[in-house]
Amino acid sequence: MLKLQELTMKDQKPTTSTPVKELTIRAIVLGVILAAAMTAANTYLGLYAGMTVSASIPAAVISMAIMRGMLRTGSVLENNIVQTMASAGESLAAGIIFTVPALVIIGVWQDFRFWPTTLIAFTGGLLGIIFMIPLRRVLIVEDETLTYPEGVACAEVLQAGERGGSSLHLILKGLGIGGLVKFLTTGVKMLKGTVEGAAAAGNRIFFFGIDISPAMIGVGYIIGFKISLMVFLGSALAWMVTIPFMGIPEGFTASSPLDTAWHLWKNHVRYIGVGAMVVGGLWSIVSVRSGIASGLKGLVRAADHHKKDMGEEVKATDRDLSIYSMGLVFFATLVCMTGLYEYLTGNWGLSLVTAAAMAVAAFFFVAVSSYIVGMVGSTNNPVSGMTISALLGVSALFLILGWKGDSAILATLGVAGVVCCAASSAGDVSQDLKTGHIVGATPRNQQIAQIIGVGAAAGIVAPVLTLLHGAYGIGTGLKAPQATLFASLTDAVFGSGSIPRSMVLAGIVTGCLIIIIDLVLKRRGFTFGMPVMPVAVGIYLPLTLIVPMLLGGVIRWYIDRKESSTPEGEDRGTLIASGMIAGEALMGIMLAVVIIMKIDLSVSVSAVLSVVLSLGVVLLTGLYLLKRD
Repeated sequence: MLKLQELTMKDQKPTTSTPVKELTIRAIVLGVILAAAMTAANTYLGLYAGMTVSASIPAAVISMAIMRGMLRTGSVLENNIVQTMASAGESLAAGIIFTVPALVIIGVWQDFRFWPTTLIAFTGGLLGIIFMIPLRRVLIVEDETLTYPEGVACAEVLQAGERGGSSLHLILKGLGIGGLVKFLTTGVKMLKGTVEGAAAAGNRIFFFGIDISPAMIGVGYIIGFKISLMVFLGSALAWMVTIPFMGIPEGFTASSPLDTAWHLWKNHVRYIGVGAMVVGGLWSIVSVRSGIASGLKGLVRAADHHKKDMGEEVKATDRDLSIYSMGLVFFATLVCMTGLYEYLTGNWGLSLVTAAAMAVAAFFFVAVSSYIVGMVGSTNNPVSGMTISALLGVSALFLILGWKGDSAILATLGVAGVVCCAASSAGDVSQDLKTGHIVGATPRNQQIAQIIGVGAAAGIVAPVLTLLHGAYGIGTGLKAPQATLFASLTDAVFGSGSIPRSMVLAGIVTGCLIIIIDLVLKRRGFTFGMPVMPVAVGIYLPLTLIVPMLLGGVIRWYIDRKESSTPEGEDRGTLIASGMIAGEALMGIMLAVVIIMKIDLSVSVSAVLSVVLSLGVVLLTGLYLLKRD
């Protein structure tokens, strides 16, 4: 199927006789703007929901609408550059928000420092790009078993450029829905942000709730029914099985069953998810060991190709950044990070060890990430599990060397931040390079665009984090699930904190059991397995987040079943869902300014009416996504 797609698009690739505009000023300017916007939106979404979504398809549609619809110009390769830059920014947001907020949550930082945050983001993104370059031929061009689904879907959207106007209209409708609902919940507070309740039956607590969030419905639609169901199963295991089974702790008093349910989850049950995520991260490494080997071979082959290319004409579609350019960027990044770690810790010895650990871990997990997204897509990339594995490995190293306290916490989270940014960026870079390979782009131009996109995104992350923290409180109003987890782990290892080890151990056992079940299902020929990471994430996230996600996944399942012949890249629902996610996130950022300025927009609505209206909005949003027009 993939070969057929590439063959049918061959005549649209640029040739030496008919050059096509690609890395132009207008593409770069538009790409920088969209990279900043997608970074801001995904920063909010990740802190709220613990996950981000790909920006490639929405950015490609917006680029085509502006260039071809408004400017009456633009090429498919320019639009490809724009989506490449936008997705580079979005992936960087995912890397930062999972780790850096932990420094504020744990109390090591009182606010988000601009330059350290920016440098962690920028250097991590750069490492993700330059470590991916040697893998491009091995994984994207030569390995026919890796499909890179988002990359193929984005290429289909780019090739269908004549649909740009109507597609943009769908995204704008989604933006309006997401923004309006967020305004009604957080701005005027006419709707409930969450409708939830709990009841006690003897010593047992039973809980159910739902967030009023078009963004989470959109996330469920995009990731699909299988993954959203796996996440829900994990959450149901935590909230509907484990919490009732545990019962009210002896001697614990709470004002309501609802408070008791949240206490049990926050202080005990979610750590089962931590143990399962550790197992999932390690299992993902074992599963892609051949991809890691390919990455090591790729470095050697990149050098060999460069030697062969010396003095020879190289096709534009096979031209990467030179090995010397990659080496220069890597050396500058290493020096920069060593200096940053010394600034943070005040210890040159710790800084040198930290920089070395960062470089090794970053390359290792870039190889893992690049291979995994080729098999299951960026949405299913277990970056959290990889980062936990890196954090625990570095923590063990520092403990062996006798380093503890705030300096060790800073160094550990600094490494985790860079590794997380590198792994996230590598996953999206891989998809982008697959898109470029299909539409006939120049890899070198895409790699330059990715570096520019990372720079644009890195500069906006710290201000957005500061704004959101001042308005909502990161770790409280915005729960920042992964950052809260990393704060708990590092504080338990190096500080005075503690974690319920029995719950983590139970999670490890649970993760192993899920892997066994998944292997048995695959061996017996079932296509619907049980991947460990989505289930683990579901245990760790609040049930209220997962319910609207499952609703979106069910809608996607119904549509796919009804219209099984519709290609993924042409799905109108994906564009609406992307718009809803971006609309809610961007409205959340705008309302943060209103909250910081202490402007009260709230209106008085009875509690019962608010609940009825809130549930009605969820129903109407789901029906509209089902209708898709």
